[in-house]
Amino acid sequence: MREVLDRVEQWRAAGTPVAVATVVGVARSAPRQPGAVMAVSADGEVAGSVSGGCVEGAVYEQAQQVLATGEPALVQYGISDEQAFDVGLTCGGEIEIFVERLDW
Repeated sequence: MREVLDRVEQWRAAGTPVAVATVVGVARSAPRQPGAVMAVSADGEVAGSVSGGCVEGAVYEQAQQVLATGEPALVQYGISDEQAFDVGLTCGGEIEIFVERLDW
């Protein structure tokens, strides 16, 4: 978490817009628990993780949209256990993520 806060502070000091994605809920198995965060700068840099890689790309795109519009978003991502096994993951699960732009 400290690493994410340090990067956000650097971006803030430089005047770079930032969006933060926070895991707010999980169902069944999930790689990260509520409270996990990922910050995305308007320059395309990323700090932190909300899923250990499984949905980071989709969350990145959502963060860019939130940065562009200023509208926060609550999004869900999930995969069934059967689908997970088919693509080489050990288990499925669902995560709910809140994405917001930081305004200062």
